[in-house]
Amino acid sequence: MPAPSSPASGESVPESFTVQAVCVVEQLLTVPGRVGVTAIDKRPVEGPVQVREYGLHGDVQADREHHGGVWKAVYLLSDSDVEPWEPEFGGPIPPGYFGENLRVTGVDTSQLQIGTVLEVGEGTGRRAPLRLEVTTPRIPCQTFGDRVGKPRWVRRFTEAGRPGAYARVLHPGSVGAGDEIRVVTAPSHGVTIGRVFAGVDDDEVGRLLAEYSLTDLAPSLVRKLDPATDVRPADAD
Repeated sequence: MPAPSSPASGESVPESFTVQAVCVVEQLLTVPGRVGVTAIDKRPVEGPVQVREYGLHGDVQADREHHGGVWKAVYLLSDSDVEPWEPEFGGPIPPGYFGENLRVTGVDTSQLQIGTVLEVGEGTGRRAPLRLEVTTPRIPCQTFGDRVGKPRWVRRFTEAGRPGAYARVLHPGSVGAGDEIRVVTAPSHGVTIGRVFAGVDDDEVGRLLAEYSLTDLAPSLVRKLDPATDVRPADAD
């Protein structure tokens, strides 16, 4: 089956969108043919879930170098990211099946700009709402391919150009299904999750670095902009 078409560029991002489901790890799975385990098996949970620097309470990041740490604490995936694949799966793809923490609706995550700040829910009492900052696209790996079990999955998922977005936690808080996610601030550089995933050009790199220093960006993103540069601190990828 051909990969679903990539999202069109230039689409606007709404002022707000909605959390459809909150997902945390159900069980750690062994990785076929390799040493170690994976936390990709995530399932929806009820009620608000606390979110702190390293992610959601009850979740696990088995491989922080590639799938966690402060820069990849929360993984957002939209229903529009998964719906094009549903005919191949024979129906709706359940929240969490692609390893996402937040299944959201009402936004194309590929159009979120790097550095966009999101506010989730209303907070409780004197506590401010959860705040996230969009950091980098998800890069599909063979573990994801093994999980899905579809032919040439990693390549086809990449070609579809709908990777979903990682975010870091700017202010801890809670998130639950049905919560509104508001766009608080969006940068002016125009470099989106989708553009980074596809490969940015020199002009886009220049615009991005005009607004952010290298240390303000996810180390994995910095290496994608310039593979010769590696500012990775311990477990912060």
